[in-house]
Amino acid sequence: MMRKWVQIIFAIMGGSLGYQWSDSILRLAGVSSEAGQVFWIKSLCAVTMFLIAAWVANAGMKLLLRGERNVENIPVSDLLAGTVGLVIGLLISVLAFPVLEKATWAGPFLPVVVAGVLAVMGFRIGYSKREELIQLTKNVRSGSQDKQTHRPYEEHKILDTSVIIDGRIADICKTGFIEGTLVIPEFVLEELQHIADSSDLLKRNRGRRGLDILNKIQKELEVKVLIYEGDFEEISEVDSKLVRLAKVLQGKVITNDFNLNKVCELQGVSVLNINDLANAVKPVVLPGEEIIVQVIKDGKEHGQGVAYLDDGTMIVVEGGREFIGSTLEVMVTSVLQTSAGRMIFAKPKLLEKAQ
Repeated sequence: MMRKWVQIIFAIMGGSLGYQWSDSILRLAGVSSEAGQVFWIKSLCAVTMFLIAAWVANAGMKLLLRGERNVENIPVSDLLAGTVGLVIGLLISVLAFPVLEKATWAGPFLPVVVAGVLAVMGFRIGYSKREELIQLTKNVRSGSQDKQTHRPYEEHKILDTSVIIDGRIADICKTGFIEGTLVIPEFVLEELQHIADSSDLLKRNRGRRGLDILNKIQKELEVKVLIYEGDFEEISEVDSKLVRLAKVLQGKVITNDFNLNKVCELQGVSVLNINDLANAVKPVVLPGEEIIVQVIKDGKEHGQGVAYLDDGTMIVVEGGREFIGSTLEVMVTSVLQTSAGRMIFAKPKLLEKAQ
């Protein structure tokens, strides 16, 4: 309704202006005001301006409504950051106005052009730095508070794609060992969706497993989940975006990716590695202890057999090749901790197959 009224008002204004401007057009054309064609010429001018004004009003309202819809989809924090940058750009142009005004060779348009360029640049810079501005505002508000009294429960834990697909994060959250808010970036969800839509069967199953894990965390577990909708368009790699987000939110990255773990350490970002946690909670086995295992395959060296504990720890049994498929009691000789996990070396306590 408002659109129609605006169009009608502009059309009437356009018709009135066309009728008034017709006198100037007649004088320029050299037509006498007493000629019989004057009325028709004035009417034609009025109708023409009426139609032009109606079209301009219609196009303007379409652009205005489109702009409103675009603004509705932009978070308030992003708008505020862009507005702050725009205001700063305009302030700089005001300070530079006395100098630009003396540049008579450029005419009166130079200050206007510079003001417009600085305003657009300020808005773009403010919008691109919105996360830093938000974090700066939080730091200023909490500057008077003691850091020791800061609520650690609300510290953000940012999940990467690999740890979501791994699935163990859901079981860890279920035990209550992870406190705070789990942050799932939107760019991680996009990567996970891309994997789930892959033509490769293995990748597709991994992606769908990751989506099922997220659905389980959100619906079945009593843990706070935040879907972070921001993005860092100037950064292409997901791992680099995770590191940047961790710095902005002052949170920790949860991963089982060895390379991402090292990058976080180099960038000074706290990281929680699921593999490190798994190795830390494995049962401690000391040399001299006796355990019962089942040898299931050959080892790399001659005569070796390989067995596994319930938690997946590999046991290399010296001389265990002849006991493949049998369950026997072995004595631990040494324990080796590697980057891939813990490896146990043992030798059979009995020199004959367990019956």
